Amino acid sequence: MELGSAHDGATAPRQASGRTRAEDAPRVPDQARGEHTHDALRAVPATSPEPGVRRTVRRYSVRGQVLDALRTALVSGELVPGEVYSGPALGERFGVSATPVREAMQQLVLEGAVEVVPNRGFRVAERTARDLSELAEVRALIEVPVMLRLARTVAADRWAQLRPLAEVTATAAAHGDLAAYADHDRAFHGALLGLSGNRQLVLVADDLHRRAQWPLVGAPRTVRAELVADAAEHSALLDALIAGDLPVVRSLVRQHFTGGAG
Repeated sequence: MELGSAHDGATAPRQASGRTRAEDAPRVPDQARGEHTHDALRAVPATSPEPGVRRTVRRYSVRGQVLDALRTALVSGELVPGEVYSGPALGERFGVSATPVREAMQQLVLEGAVEVVPNRGFRVAERTARDLSELAEVRALIEVPVMLRLARTVAADRWAQLRPLAEVTATAAAHGDLAAYADHDRAFHGALLGLSGNRQLVLVADDLHRRAQWPLVGAPRTVRAELVADAAEHSALLDALIAGDLPVVRSLVRQHFTGGAG
């Protein structure tokens, strides 16, 4: 079955056959048709999929599941900076209508991840090294003072309780799973800042963190060694926080923003 053109409202008719309605479910094509329009997003996997089995998005909380999958595709590089993706094409990939895809994409517009291209779809934002540097600077301005204050006031055993979050991040890094690493990385940093008791701080920091995880234009994909090194900084930071070593905490937090995937 073929997809429509780059125009966001176009879809191709299905050919008639003797199959049942279930058997005639949307098939995932190898690629979308239309100039600069792509259908690279994989279907959302089931909790324990069998080898080779691809399943569509479950029908409850469709928008949220599509949004999660689109965010994962942004981080992993499946959605390429500068390229345009149509709602119907991505909807075919998920086995859903274009409506929840467009709704999810509108949320990504608000987050700055994509922009609307009238009558065609959504273009993935193109970010530069300067964008990443500016994000790192803002994150440092917000998070470094908070981390130093917490290092002075939070008991060592509270920091130790966060060790499992650092370990699961290291596991994702060891497997080279960039999307999983991104999720666990944000969870770790959110837990650190959560000890401040300031929910708005956590929300703002998480938004900045998510933006910093999007790939740069023309940059090579993050390799496993970089993720492993980045994850190691989490454990080192916890060691410094438990020890109350403020200079090391300051250095590690700044280095973590500017030198790695986190």
